[in-house]
Amino acid sequence: MVLIPVFTLCLHAQISIMSELSQEKAVRSGETYTGAIVIHNDSKEQQEAKVYQTDYSFQFNGTNTYGEAGSLPRSNAKWIAFSPSYVTLPPEGSASVNYIVTVPRDSAGVKLTGTYWSMMMVEGIQKGSAESSSPRKDQKAQMGIMQTIRYGIQISTSIEKTGVKKIKFLGTNLVSKKDGKRDLEIDIENTGEIAMLPDVYVELFNERGVSLGQFPGSKSRIYPGTSVRQLIDVSKVAKGNYKAMVAVDAGGDNVFGEQYTLNFK
Repeated sequence: MVLIPVFTLCLHAQISIMSELSQEKAVRSGETYTGAIVIHNDSKEQQEAKVYQTDYSFQFNGTNTYGEAGSLPRSNAKWIAFSPSYVTLPPEGSASVNYIVTVPRDSAGVKLTGTYWSMMMVEGIQKGSAESSSPRKDQKAQMGIMQTIRYGIQISTSIEKTGVKKIKFLGTNLVSKKDGKRDLEIDIENTGEIAMLPDVYVELFNERGVSLGQFPGSKSRIYPGTSVRQLIDVSKVAKGNYKAMVAVDAGGDNVFGEQYTLNFK
């Protein structure tokens, strides 16, 4: 008799987040504010989920780091208290995880400036797992592969009327694809003290100085010390040499620019 293991892969998400995945607030040092994360059960069976904290950082090369809560210099994880850390969701029902943020007061040795942030993780608990309160089913001659779905909710706190906005251009790269499309990669780092959600665009000028117009990027939140890569579609631009003015508009007087020479082959 030969036992053939059956591999099962759980890919579908049973829960979803109904509230904003990025929750930000501008306050003064010493103030307290509250918020909530709403979790919904998308299935017709009871589901369970756990909630925990991590820090969060990312770079233009695609690296994402979820470190220990409170380990980053600009982490606000230790300011946050939340409850509950474990929820049971009725079929097609919802539950809220409430949190309170207590911002420290400035002292002689510590003065808060700019933006502080961290991540609240909501992770579904698979039925039959060690963490589940549901009874384990007897599954003979089976091997299970379970993929856990988790959601990250960014909680950021900015100290009102403090900090500066600064951008560093790390470089550009013109990438031609097999399907004929062409992207301009622009790598940008936030070297300031405040989180930004800037408009990014590039304006191209031909060799006679005539503008071909502005080509927009996408909005990407950039926290202090993090960086992003913008992909701007320039497929319709003809071959030739161009001057490129890259602009990052972070609102008000905070507009940053850099000029490059590009050769479209």
